[in-house]
Amino acid sequence: MPERERREPSSWGAWMAAAQDGDAAAYERLLRELLPALRGFVASRLGDPSSVEDVAQNVLMSVHRARHTYRPERRFEPWFWAIARNAIIDAQRARTTRRRREQPLDDADLAIGPEEAVEASLSLSPGLTRALEALPANQRQAVELLHLQQLSVAEAAVRLGVTPGALKVRAHRGYRALRGILEGMPE
Repeated sequence: MPERERREPSSWGAWMAAAQDGDAAAYERLLRELLPALRGFVASRLGDPSSVEDVAQNVLMSVHRARHTYRPERRFEPWFWAIARNAIIDAQRARTTRRRREQPLDDADLAIGPEEAVEASLSLSPGLTRALEALPANQRQAVELLHLQQLSVAEAAVRLGVTPGALKVRAHRGYRALRGILEGMPE
């Protein structure tokens, strides 16, 4: 394969202007050239290597959605890197929010086997047990099969003799009803 021609970033603005005029080849060339530099930029600012590709793809999607806002008489690079910086900030905020909501597992939780995991999932708080008992039977069965016994939708549907779609509806209604019951319970 011949070595790819390497363009200077100054070509980026010209390619974006051509893309705005409908040149699909210029747009593809621009995105292909941006990606390696973008990955490096994102990787240098995020501590999580597994997020680099996701953030880079989000940046390219943002560029695509905002391409009409680029003004060819101005430099392309500041416009592009501002989009990239904003996407990185969004990813960092989302990660912070996720960390606040998630609870880390203890080593003891990781050491249990499948049998113990099923037993642990079946030991519910008294409030949750009462809330489940308050559900209509078909909703309770759907929630129990999907979340307590951890069956797939297809397996649970076969066990109850309904279609997967009907099971999903029952489960959704059960979740909504559970949420209402639990919100109304005293702590």
